Amino acid sequence: MTVPAPLTGVIPPVCTPLTEEREVDVDSLLRLVDHLVAGGVHALFVLGSTSEAAYLPDRQRRLVVESVVGHVGGQLPVLAGAVDMSTARVLDQVDAVVAAGADAVVVTAPFYVRTHPAETERHYRAVAAGSPVPVLAYDIPVSVPGRPPADVVLRLAADGVLAGLKDSSGDLAGFREIAVGARAHPGFSVLTGSELLVDAALALGAHGAVPGLANVDPHGYVRLDRLCRAGDRERARLEQERLAALFGLVRAGDPARMGAGSSALGAFKTALHLRGVIACPATARPQVPLSPPEVRTVERHLVAAGLL
Repeated sequence: MTVPAPLTGVIPPVCTPLTEEREVDVDSLLRLVDHLVAGGVHALFVLGSTSEAAYLPDRQRRLVVESVVGHVGGQLPVLAGAVDMSTARVLDQVDAVVAAGADAVVVTAPFYVRTHPAETERHYRAVAAGSPVPVLAYDIPVSVPGRPPADVVLRLAADGVLAGLKDSSGDLAGFREIAVGARAHPGFSVLTGSELLVDAALALGAHGAVPGLANVDPHGYVRLDRLCRAGDRERARLEQERLAALFGLVRAGDPARMGAGSSALGAFKTALHLRGVIACPATARPQVPLSPPEVRTVERHLVAAGLL
């Protein structure tokens, strides 16, 4: 289907449920999609960081896109990550996800080797030239140091190369610069990837949000989006604060024995398992699973948020 320009609202980066054998659990994936659609979300983003795309072999990436696109049947736009180390490899990923039915692609800058801004710009121009669907840039500096600078993003927006930006930098000042500059390009989508700053980002001019926590509480983020757009600042603030407290579940894992990614993705999947959405909370190897006490910590956050 055609992707709105700009793309607005809540666009969850969909978790990828796995079986205990670390195969894609398609039945759970489709239940998760139904859970998100019932929550009122406005589009779906598969194969991003929350989807564990970096851990999935190509056959599993393709299965995820095909399954989600086939299930939603054009009800909502489906964006897919094209995440790889170089321009040539990203173009291969673009070909694969478009063949599987993706309506747009979300593309990182090259990584492993650090890139100069001029190289990042060349990368996006080449990817857009080779993509039959809109291309959004994915700014995630925690994983991709060669992030696209604001001037590059805005130049690519002006030239029609990029259709939008998914910003997971947490840099609100930098986000403001892009949001302000993007006003000259009304079809360009400015999206925040921060669970904690959605109200602030929308106030700065963001068109929408891509919060991983929306897997767990899609209704909450849709409610927050609606309150912000209605100008109900006080109720929006209270909803954002409730979601910020719920986001504390990402710290359930003990940092002495696991990384922040294992803790956060494990917590999202554990929450979905506790809520009866997915059958198994397994994360892809080599991530470390949550222990029983850590699972109880996630459960306490769900209870406090009114979700259990």
